[in-house]
Amino acid sequence: MRTPAAPDRSRLRVLVVEDDDTIGRHLETGLRGHDFAPTWCRTGAGALAEAEQAPYEVLLLDLGLPDMDGLDVARQLRARLPDLLIVVLTARTDDIDIIAGLDAGADDYLVKPFSLTVLLARLRAHLRRHVVAMPAREPVQVGDLVVDITARRCALLGKDVPLRAKEFDLLAVLSERVGEAVSRETLMAEVWDENWFGSTKTLDVTLAGLRRRLTEAAQSQGRPARLPRITTLRGHGYRLERKPDPPD
Repeated sequence: MRTPAAPDRSRLRVLVVEDDDTIGRHLETGLRGHDFAPTWCRTGAGALAEAEQAPYEVLLLDLGLPDMDGLDVARQLRARLPDLLIVVLTARTDDIDIIAGLDAGADDYLVKPFSLTVLLARLRAHLRRHVVAMPAREPVQVGDLVVDITARRCALLGKDVPLRAKEFDLLAVLSERVGEAVSRETLMAEVWDENWFGSTKTLDVTLAGLRRRLTEAAQSQGRPARLPRITTLRGHGYRLERKPDPPD
């Protein structure tokens, strides 16, 4: 069902889910040659079972699996492992398919065919954001929302709001510039990568998810909450407003 991972467990563990033998072997060999410890599964069920057995930092996921939709695998593993870096590998080029992958919990995507060099560059960019230590910063409060960038915590009326990694990163950038117009280019460079190759629709999907989670958190409080508003600036970017919306 799978190819065993490299025995050196000090290297980052990557779960590769790909049913194509040529692509799977290429990824396995290439990753192992660049200081990753890959495990290759050919089915969604195999990947879910493997993720139960060992901790993984990265998931490379083909959407066109023989036994189940790759989107279901992404949703299940995202719910189980919120800090997992998920990169979708897909032959689907329609915007709706790419957006669906991001909305299912993916952090990034690559459209086939792609080069190993581009994949490795994307992984390095994402992983830098996971491991670089940031200097301590004071929490930012807007209305009843508190964003603690150092602790990577977001709380509304003292209750933690569960956010995906990129949703938090996006909120962190906006909260550091409360009241300022932040361009799409700045957000893409600081949350994703200054050398981003893909569509900026990933920004819109992540922003929509962030808004949805904040709204759901406010609605679940049991008492009115002053929630900050994220305004869309057409043709430019977004702004986190200084003055929160009045409580419902």
